[in-house]
Amino acid sequence: MVAPGTIYATQLRQELAERNRAWAKGRPHVESYGSNPVIVYEPEDGRHGNFYDPAYAAITARPDRLRRFDKIHAQGRSLPRPPLDPARRWRELDSCMSSDALLMNILCTPGVSDSPTVRGLLGIDNPAAQPAFGFRARVPLASGRFDRTEVDLCWGGLLAEAKLTEFDFQVAKPEVLHAYRDFATVFDADLLSTVEIPVARRRTSAEFPEDYTQEEARVAPEDWQPSLLDVPRATTPGFAGYQLIRNVLAAQALGLSFCVLHDERRPDLRESWFRVLAAVRVAELRVRLKVLTWQELAEALPGDLQVFLDAKYGIVPPGCTPSPLANAFNLDAIVRG
Repeated sequence: MVAPGTIYATQLRQELAERNRAWAKGRPHVESYGSNPVIVYEPEDGRHGNFYDPAYAAITARPDRLRRFDKIHAQGRSLPRPPLDPARRWRELDSCMSSDALLMNILCTPGVSDSPTVRGLLGIDNPAAQPAFGFRARVPLASGRFDRTEVDLCWGGLLAEAKLTEFDFQVAKPEVLHAYRDFATVFDADLLSTVEIPVARRRTSAEFPEDYTQEEARVAPEDWQPSLLDVPRATTPGFAGYQLIRNVLAAQALGLSFCVLHDERRPDLRESWFRVLAAVRVAELRVRLKVLTWQELAEALPGDLQVFLDAKYGIVPPGCTPSPLANAFNLDAIVRG
């Protein structure tokens, strides 16, 4: 049985791939190999196909934000080489599926982080605070050390996790979570969602090639033994929502709020977040935990940025209908002005 989250994520990935296939025309890019290709963009002459032009200009003007491009794409070696600079390594922010790129497209656009409406939606009280991307939170461990977890966004008194096409919030074994100093204080573990985590099976090597044959081999019933393919994969119990749990613990330790930013086309992520919320014991912390969709945030953004988000991501304010996929390239002309 396919998990609902897999279905929602796959549908969104397919839509984003189609939109970006149109958006990428005239921009340096490649498509990944496989039946469901992902578009990855290469920068050219101060522009980047994965970014809204004003946002990218603002990013390149700030070395601290430009460093986010240092993160190498995990599957970069399996992608075709960049067309302009074959020696360049693909970055995670080059991918059309990157939630970090979406976050920076929005908050790095000039004027957005200063907007009272945007700040109100996210609960930013400090007028001098500016968004910091890839914040290293120090989550206390029971050993007295710290887990320097990277959180997508720290803005004043807010931590935020951005999600787009990721399948879930990761899983962890119980011993990993119990290693955090405040886990038992903050969470009722009995209320957290449990999962079965596959255990890697050691592979046995064959000494000689002749140990294998493509010919049919007849074996007497009393001599039959199951092959690796016949043996169910071993699993171990674990917890779902590891990223959320870890970030809630970071918010507790630092006295901050925490928000999940996700696409409204991913109700599975929202449900996962609500299940984690239900397990939080500390009432004072629970009121500092929130959720916001990209669509709700889009309503407070400048018109040209809204057009970009519609064309490239299909993200529009609540009550609005995203542009048809066939119109994505036409909307590009409006964005370019």
